[in-house]
Amino acid sequence: MAAKTTAENDIADEDLEPLADETARQAQRVVAAYAEDADECRMLLSMLGIGPTTKLD
Repeated sequence: MAAKTTAENDIADEDLEPLADETARQAQRVVAAYAEDADECRMLLSMLGIGPTTKLD
């Protein structure tokens, strides 16, 4: 049975902390390993908020 979702369980955006760089890299590797193809990998990384970032010099 699915867990009951209530407003009591919601987390406000300001309560979330960013991932450490190493944690994000590890998560990216796991997603890449299980993705069917590059498009799925990009989609999943984007959905998780851990997609590659463009570095501006």
